[in-house]
Amino acid sequence: MNRLSLRAATAAAAVLGVAGLPAAALAQDAAAAAAPAAPALSSGDTAWVLVSTVLVLFMTIPGLALFYGGMVRKMNVLATVMQSFAITCLITILWFAVGYSIAFTEGTPYFGGLSKAFLAGIGKDSLSGTIPETVFVTFQMTFAIITPALITGAFADRMKFSAMLVFMGIWSVVIYAPITHWVWGPGGYLAGDGVLDYAGGTVVHINAGVAGLVAALILGKRKGYPNENFAPHNLVLSLIGASMLWVGWFGFNAGSALAADGRAGMAMLVTQIASATAAMGWLFAEWIVKGKPSVLGIISGAVAGLVAITPASGFVGPMGALVIGLVAGVFCFWSATSLKKMLGYDDSLDAFGVHGVGGIIGAVLTGVFAQQSIGGTAGLLEGNAGQVITQIYGIVATLVYSAVGSAIILKVIDLVIGLRVDEDVERDGLDLALHGETIH
Repeated sequence: MNRLSLRAATAAAAVLGVAGLPAAALAQDAAAAAAPAAPALSSGDTAWVLVSTVLVLFMTIPGLALFYGGMVRKMNVLATVMQSFAITCLITILWFAVGYSIAFTEGTPYFGGLSKAFLAGIGKDSLSGTIPETVFVTFQMTFAIITPALITGAFADRMKFSAMLVFMGIWSVVIYAPITHWVWGPGGYLAGDGVLDYAGGTVVHINAGVAGLVAALILGKRKGYPNENFAPHNLVLSLIGASMLWVGWFGFNAGSALAADGRAGMAMLVTQIASATAAMGWLFAEWIVKGKPSVLGIISGAVAGLVAITPASGFVGPMGALVIGLVAGVFCFWSATSLKKMLGYDDSLDAFGVHGVGGIIGAVLTGVFAQQSIGGTAGLLEGNAGQVITQIYGIVATLVYSAVGSAIILKVIDLVIGLRVDEDVERDGLDLALHGETIH
């Protein structure tokens, strides 16, 4: 109802009141009709986000655990899968306690408030848009879980389990939750400045990739790297894990629509296209450079494509996804092989090479291929060249905060309890020394 009709209804109510009719009630009805309707629970949206939440949790346990576990040497498999499982448990508790409140309540543009610490005020009937807030809390919790779990790939084979737990706990609260607030939280400054990140290119992948690189640099190289044989012990496990990641990623990207609608459908489609294209891009790049296409290469390429399409998935169409996937596959292959050798760092399982580099590629190309008709924002190809600059600004902000913050946390932990296992533990394997178990 527009203003003119509201005034007419109110005037009519007044006239009718003179005739003894309930004018006040009629005026209230007119005002109520003019007010926007409050969001109502959608069973369809709720069902989809419930399923997406399960899919994203499935990405970490067992997906990432198997993906990383197959790529380390046999003597470190249990220590590697243990990290993903323990992080799932630890971050669940921290997200419930303070993480969700810091990320998703109003505070400053840089840090949310604590009004929902320990999920205060969130009940069975609380809504977040058209879904229960309990579902939104759990959906976002799965993002908070997988992000630090990704970091572990960078320092595989050499960090103490105790130091890993302390680092991930502090990092989740001090680094992850604030960056989430910047991009997705109410009043977050990167969102306010127009940075596009649909499902976690900056929040998850650049953030984790950079933190992983910093951890690898501070810990130093593995003993014997690069001369000793660090070949994966079981690529079947890694392929199964990568396949789980691929399937789970539909919850990651299409679930971020928080609705069962056309945008979720487009996000699902472009996710599939980008991942397949990146896998083939990595495969052919490796085939040309090394003479043979490898299982490790094709699964790494698929993950690189999933990473790169993540920030773009709610903003680009199929052709944009094709280009993003191709660029990510080729450049992530280069970063995981040539760049790592050129700069001399030991990113054990290429957490930075795939997630950091792939996230940067995806974030920049989001600014190129974003379509007004899909996500409400035009990119470079639709005449908005400034969006690319805005995306780079978001990347730099995330890089700097994650790198500096991660370095400080790691240095303090190193001073207090030490970061790295003893040399004999590293040589003989972490499984038996740290957990008293081994695979025969």
